[in-house]
Amino acid sequence: MKKRKSNRLKGYDYSKNNLYFVTNCVKNNLCCLGRVISVRTGCDLSVHNSEIHNSEIHNSKIHNSKIHNSKIHNPEIDYTVELNQYGLIVDEKINWLMRQYKYVDIHNYVIMPNHFHLILEIDSNLLKNKISEDDSERTAHELSVPKIKSLSSLMGALKTTSSSQIHKLGFEDFAWHRSFHDHIIKNEQSYQNIFNYISNNPNKWNEDRFNIKS
Repeated sequence: MKKRKSNRLKGYDYSKNNLYFVTNCVKNNLCCLGRVISVRTGCDLSVHNSEIHNSEIHNSKIHNSKIHNSKIHNPEIDYTVELNQYGLIVDEKINWLMRQYKYVDIHNYVIMPNHFHLILEIDSNLLKNKISEDDSERTAHELSVPKIKSLSSLMGALKTTSSSQIHKLGFEDFAWHRSFHDHIIKNEQSYQNIFNYISNNPNKWNEDRFNIKS
């Protein structure tokens, strides 16, 4: 059996506090999560027109830490992603990660017709602060602090839970690509470039390498 090459950085602890840029694709790049439309005309730019059950425009999320100091605004963006029922499940599960794992923060994300991009932060201090807030009579050191999951484990949870719900809706062949791409964000300039890239992704759909022309 051919050994699969890992995309992870060898020797790096992916459970440590850091900012990560993550991309994951639907298996075979199948466009099944929604469509890209013009904000002004509603013109569909997607490869495949899935039945639309609902829609959602994603807003950026920025906190007050030093590395993310301003909200990106680009008035030239003319396109957005209109999610179908499957895309909305992925959307909910991305936000579920923050509710389920108190040390996880999603700074920005976009769900495209056949993939998603997100900036995920692992910050153990968020967990410690939450423990202190929830139990005012005991210190965080007296409480059992859950083990921090690795980036791979977090993505596995997101992919497994979203796939399960999509299967329950009748799309039993749905699957994510087995691996995902990650990039460790090392400085503010890199953060801003990636944040901007995510926000602009719908506007670049025609040029996107994941947009497989039929």
